[in-house]
Amino acid sequence: MSESTTTVGVLLAGGRARRMGGGDKCLLPLGVQTLLQRGIERAQPQVGTLLLSANGNALRFARTRLTVVADLYPDNPGPLAGIHAALKWMTENQPNEEWLASFACDSPFFPRDLVARLQEAAVAADSRLALACSAGRVHPVFALWHASLLKPIEEQLQSGHSPSLQEWVNAQNPVEVDFAFEDLDPFFNINSPQDLYAAEAMLPGLKD
Repeated sequence: MSESTTTVGVLLAGGRARRMGGGDKCLLPLGVQTLLQRGIERAQPQVGTLLLSANGNALRFARTRLTVVADLYPDNPGPLAGIHAALKWMTENQPNEEWLASFACDSPFFPRDLVARLQEAAVAADSRLALACSAGRVHPVFALWHASLLKPIEEQLQSGHSPSLQEWVNAQNPVEVDFAFEDLDPFFNINSPQDLYAAEAMLPGLKD
């Protein structure tokens, strides 16, 4: 397996953010940084190339200097479409790479050793897919995907049936990696204004 520094990564920011009133949730401020800036800071050191999965005009993300990949399937079929677009970009632009690491822009505290631990687990289990877990919950957006998964993802999207990401990954016999924590769940997810307020309150106790 490739080292994490040659793994391709993708920050998923293509959702509609309905519970936040729409728009780009990743551009909301959390402390002195946006959610996107926090995601880049944590993800970029863990991969060799970092992509941003987002739809619409890519110029609004120009300051990030990230390559923006849009869904190749219409009508926002969900995060699986973002994974598909990133895997497609990887196979066309970096065909020697085998692995794609995915991150969510709306979980600003994810572990800085996420990719390394997912890689270790994938090797040990000889698995094409490794998923992060915490507190008894699986977080399928935080995962390591082998390039060979591009074809089955494409077939799923072409079928016109869009299962939840959790349903789809469950069918792939993934290996799960538990990230234990004491106070702050590293995969705390911001879905509403109340979640954003809660995350603000967590910042003073953030240890890394």
